[in-house]
Order: sequence, then C-alpha cells, then structure tokens
Amino acid sequence: MGTGDEIDPAVRSILDAARERSGGDERVDVDPRSLSEAFAAAEADGRVPVVAEVKPTSPTTDGERADDPVELAREMVDGGAAALSVLTEPEHFGGSTDALTRVREAVKVPVLRKDFLVHEAQLDAVEADVVLLIVRFLDEPGTDDLADLLDAARERGFQVLVETHSAEEVERALEAGAEIVGVNNRDLARLDVDLGTFEALAPAARELAGERDGGSVTLIAESGIATTTDAERMREAGADALLIGSAIMDGNVGANTRRFATATETDTAVENETAGDTQ
Repeated sequence: MGTGDEIDPAVRSILDAARERSGGDERVDVDPRSLSEAFAAAEADGRVPVVAEVKPTSPTTDGERADDPVELAREMVDGGAAALSVLTEPEHFGGSTDALTRVREAVKVPVLRKDFLVHEAQLDAVEADVVLLIVRFLDEPGTDDLADLLDAARERGFQVLVETHSAEEVERALEAGAEIVGVNNRDLARLDVDLGTFEALAPAARELAGERDGGSVTLIAESGIATTTDAERMREAGADALLIGSAIMDGNVGANTRRFATATETDTAVENETAGDTQ
C-alpha cells in the first residue's frame, strides 16, 4: 500500500534521493556483533540499553556537528552505549559509509547503519552489524518488497531493525519475519513526535510476536527521547532499548550517553526543574 503524498516533503526528498543511490561493486557478507547480546550485557551491568546515534545533522535539527565521528563514537561507548547508530545518508544527514567503517573498526559494540535502503544492491555498500529497513518507505512504488529485502539482508549476515509507526506497519513487519522492531515516535507524514506512539503499539507488537514461532520480538523506541523522564517512560512501556540521536549529540556526547544509560530519579528531578525554568 503506497503512502503517496502522505509523506512530508522533507522526507519525500530523502526517499527520492534514496531511490537514486547505488550499492557497492561486490556483495557484502558480514559476521555481525550480536545486538541482543549487547542489550543483555547492558542490562546485566545495570545500564539502560542505549543505541547512541552519530548524527552530524538532520532535516529536523539546527546546525551541524563536525566532530570526528570516531571520537564521538568512542565517547558514546565510554558513556555506556550498548550499541551505536551511524548515519550513512549523505545528502540530508551528512553521513557516509566511510564514517561507519571507521567507527566500526574503532569500537567493539554493534553498529547500526542508519540509512534509507530501498533496493537490495544498497545492502552491499558497506559492512555493518545491523541495517535499517523502514516499512513506510518500502510501501512506495519503485522500492523492493519488505520481506524480500529482509531476507536478502539476513542472507548477507546483517541483523535487521525494521522501523514502524502504526499498528498496520507493526503487523507487516512481524509478518515479514522481523525479530527487531523499532517504533518511531516521529510521524513521517508531519514530522511531529508523540511518545504515546510507542506506548500504544508495544503491547500489540508483543501479542502478535507471541502468536508466531519463536514468540518474541526486541522492541526499540526511536525518536523524541529528550530526557531521562522520556527514557523511563519508554522503558515502562516495554522498550528493550532506546535509540537516541539529537539528545546525545547536543553537547558532551559521553556525558549525555551516560545520563541515559544510567538514568536515575535524581537525574529526572533535575531535568524536570530545568524544563520548568525554560518553559
């Protein structure tokens, strides 16, 4: 089912650029670092499983972060990140496959390739531990089928994060065989953010996953997590992990990552007081 003009123009531009982007010259096969084991290790260590995102810029943020992505990545890992997400989309997010390669060589945690993949050939652009497939983008004409692209990624060794935003998309993701499902709190139609999206979809995702062979799904809350209060809210709603970009990139990335990975009631109280002062 195509979404047509329901996608925001800024997102439409990203999708149009994604359709034109090619892959690599040779097939890429990977021996991935386990995302589930990384999350379990964080939990065992008393940390919130955080996927910290190296994001130079985006259509929804102001300015650009020009720091060396490797240094940012190391600071995030030192701050307790269970995994990293690295933007490789060049036109709108300032990312690159070279940055991902350098980051993955520099750290030992799993690294997600954050990009907008719509054709199988694009899987062969760079090695990563996890790739992202967005259900709404794969609804569009001129893109590969979700299930086919999911299978192609797994054949190469990639773990796959399948991103959703609605109950229908969650159902499609699970029917296609997704084992890691992200719920994006940002609506690609209007670019607004509502943390209630994850809260509404998580129970249905668990129920639907329980009805299939294997019976489980890893749920990642994406977008809009700006404070430890938000983080706790997503965890209480059933998030196995949190993907956090802007709130970590804004300032000292090591300290910001640590704040989310080791969120405490004290942190929350301070954030609430600060929010009250600035409103």
